[in-house]
Amino acid sequence: MDRRVPKTGSEEIELYMRTYYSLLRSSDSIKIETLVESHLAMASSLHEHGDAAEPDASALMYCALRLPSCIIDVEEVLVGQLERAFIAAGFKNIAAWQRVFAPGRRRRTHFNGDKALAVYIVSRSDIDDLVPILTAFQIEWNKLHRLLQAEDARILLEPCAETGNLPQDEFARLAVCLRMAVSDLRRLQLLWDADFVNNLLRIARRRKSMTLRLIAGSLADYRRATSSWWHELCEEMALADIDLQERPVYFVSSNTHALVNLLAGFARRFEESLVNYIEQFEEKLLLTEYEDLKESYHKSTDNFLYFVLRQYLSEQDGKAKRRLQEEEHRLGIHRVPSRHGFEMETQVIELGKLEAQWFDPRLGRAEDLQPLRHSNAIIINIDYPLGMASYELLSRISQGVGRLDGVYVMGKAATLNGRIGDMMIPNVIHDEHSQNTFLFRNCFTARHVRSWMEHGNVLDNQKAVTVLGTFLQNPNYMSVFYKEGYTDIEMEGGPYLSAIYEAFRPQRHPVNEIVNLHSVRFDIGFLHYASDKPMKRGQNLGAGSLSYGGVEPTYAAAIAILRRIFFNETEKYIETAFEAIPSY
Repeated sequence: MDRRVPKTGSEEIELYMRTYYSLLRSSDSIKIETLVESHLAMASSLHEHGDAAEPDASALMYCALRLPSCIIDVEEVLVGQLERAFIAAGFKNIAAWQRVFAPGRRRRTHFNGDKALAVYIVSRSDIDDLVPILTAFQIEWNKLHRLLQAEDARILLEPCAETGNLPQDEFARLAVCLRMAVSDLRRLQLLWDADFVNNLLRIARRRKSMTLRLIAGSLADYRRATSSWWHELCEEMALADIDLQERPVYFVSSNTHALVNLLAGFARRFEESLVNYIEQFEEKLLLTEYEDLKESYHKSTDNFLYFVLRQYLSEQDGKAKRRLQEEEHRLGIHRVPSRHGFEMETQVIELGKLEAQWFDPRLGRAEDLQPLRHSNAIIINIDYPLGMASYELLSRISQGVGRLDGVYVMGKAATLNGRIGDMMIPNVIHDEHSQNTFLFRNCFTARHVRSWMEHGNVLDNQKAVTVLGTFLQNPNYMSVFYKEGYTDIEMEGGPYLSAIYEAFRPQRHPVNEIVNLHSVRFDIGFLHYASDKPMKRGQNLGAGSLSYGGVEPTYAAAIAILRRIFFNETEKYIETAFEAIPSY
């Protein structure tokens, strides 16, 4: 296991991390209970009321969204990178365990149907994420357990056990028993759905006392996992006659829908079906939004259709999905899920096979983009890795591809000076993992994004800090960085820049230095959109989600990235064509 605990500038956070890393050296399981004291002493911004008697609803929701629903039954959590590591530890049938999923985290997790949960990780950042989530969840569970011992709470819940439905007029009484706002209790009901009442009854019956065991966690183990992922990807692409070692590559870190939606034109082709879908399910607010956009001559309906398309596909039978998969294959868009180890989808997009007539109009005029037909470059798009996984994955890619022509990163971040929905464009990133401060030329400025955003601000020339985990922050920690002009808090920038350094220089990235990357020969582009304001009460990640409000900055960033890639490839074609003209 990588035991180095980077300095965070907060003694309480460092103590917490040192505690769980030292305990996880044990070959046996450790009790989550032993971490509670140091967890609470950290005073995390995400667990603001952790030491209070009443539940911290935001923290509880944040954790519940990032754990599979079977966590209600789980008593033992097993963590490792590859199936063979679990087998070597005596868990020989992990692959046969039930695959389970969390709404807010992409991790490969398996549940044995009883009390054990196996979790696959990519880097130490998964440990820095998972341990606080498990600890906070157990703390909040045990608060509810104590409050549910009251007779009034049992009287309300026990008659509803068979039906699972709590009468709406009883919600206010239950909220009083649990010392929660009615709105928070309804959010919990929405998450747990039909299991809401029975989950509360199970919480009432027993305290939570989970254990955690690290099966494997060395740097070599992490690299074996990423090596296995890369080998699978190369094998899959070879079947499509694509040799990744011979092709120029643009690397993009985003999500699995934005680039494809902009390039393939599915939403426009399915527009009538999508509108019928909204009407059928009586989504009045969405229908009103669509009609308002149609009536406004200067606004595009595309972002709205992309948002609905995602929901539409999740609720349809396989016919629509199969049609889209066939079209993607024809357009040179390949989706490659990881078959073993960690959970991540990779997209490989062949620029030369795309059809400009289907592009989102904001990407440019189809006739101007015809030179793309002559491109042999590909886009490798990976689905938002967490923390140090960014370093492991980009390092593997930069070693394996023919040439790296650009690295573009888009994703959520916290803002200390803006509003939710704003776009932040940094050219300085301090990395809490390496303690380096990276200076680089961001290929994006406000003018590359401003045209595609109706609402939020676009703030360029920002300074970002890459933190170790969402829980591993507190108000004092953030205040220190804010005083130094850091306004953008995220989790992947520093590790990506460490990998870029090693792709550019003949040595491992330094530690605790100011690192100048202005002379890197390929594009570096970072675009962060604000999803929370951790220094303002009620606007942190635990309080809700961006939902439709996050669509505009997501697509503004994706448009900027694709336009940049298209510009670079078009320039290459023009240069090649000019060189081919005979001189006299």
